[in-house]
Amino acid sequence: MSNVAQFDPAILERLAADHPQRHDAEGKPIRCLLMYSGGLDSTLAGILMKMQGVDVVAINMFTGFCLTDHKRKMGHTRPDGTAYQNEAIVGAAGLQIPVEVVDVREGYLKVLTQPKHGWGSAMNPCIDCRIHMFSKAERELMEEYEAHFIVTGEVLGQRPMTQQKRQLGLIEKEAGLEGLIVRPLCQTRLWETIPEKEGWIDTDKLMAITGRGRKPQMQLAKELGVLDYPQPAGGCCFLTDGNYGRRLRDTIDHKGSEEVDFEDVLVLKLGRHFRLPGGNKLIVGRNHEENEMLFGYWKLGSFHRLADHKGPLGLYIGDEAAEDFDLALRITARYGDAPSDADARVELLEPHDAVIKAYRAVRPLARGDERDWLIQ
Repeated sequence: MSNVAQFDPAILERLAADHPQRHDAEGKPIRCLLMYSGGLDSTLAGILMKMQGVDVVAINMFTGFCLTDHKRKMGHTRPDGTAYQNEAIVGAAGLQIPVEVVDVREGYLKVLTQPKHGWGSAMNPCIDCRIHMFSKAERELMEEYEAHFIVTGEVLGQRPMTQQKRQLGLIEKEAGLEGLIVRPLCQTRLWETIPEKEGWIDTDKLMAITGRGRKPQMQLAKELGVLDYPQPAGGCCFLTDGNYGRRLRDTIDHKGSEEVDFEDVLVLKLGRHFRLPGGNKLIVGRNHEENEMLFGYWKLGSFHRLADHKGPLGLYIGDEAAEDFDLALRITARYGDAPSDADARVELLEPHDAVIKAYRAVRPLARGDERDWLIQ
């Protein structure tokens, strides 16, 4: 499988030649906003709309919790050595449709920490997340792009929390988009939409795919000329990751959902996390890239690292006068190259840069003794 969608040039020529632009009763081009990830399902949904003469504009929502985007920023590469890319941008370019990355972080913190419809098994607020994204599209983007409706690559029954019939209807209603979301891959198993009633699209050209299997989509891709596409990635969002979920639960429990801010939740993507006996927090970088990124969170606490040996950066969040602080230094030293049978010097750094403000001598914690405080 490719890292991004790839297309047979013939499909693009056929789309342009065989499917003239549709217009509404006022003569305006029929246009849809495609909620586009760059994956197979949303790619197929976009092609099916183009095959009906609908003008497609791709929208890629940015929440700050995309695992692929995080890996790209960290400079990681895929197993085959290629760089991580924004699959939506590359895929939309291949489909020859415009794409906009839309920042939906405003208001997202409440979605994350106080979801009206609750979390999934890993603190993932999927229903509220979808409502938040669709609401952004309804309030701003549809008007901006003069779009008639919204399209998604959702498949009925594919995801247990958001793609059951009842939840699909609930999300539409609470986002103010009842009847205005078309799901081309499964639409004939759902209710009639406004675009169908108005004649903007033909129902008989929509699909009836259901369930978690991928064979129908793969067959359709072959028929349409989609040569390659990213592997399905249910774990592409940090919020579905169990480790991240435990860290988020711990943060909310100790700080309170009303007091948590965006830096509190974004830093949960980095390092090893420890909740110390006195309630203070320690984050220890796992590699050079994470150490560098941790420096961006200086407003949360204070930094420290080994002075005379290689080792990670530690971010201590809490009261430096507490006994937790010495324990935090010992844990950070435990992950470095300092001998475990002698004291090691630790640099205490100014919060906003790497300037040393003091030194402290500590005995590195014995390997394994940190497990009691590690947030699993």
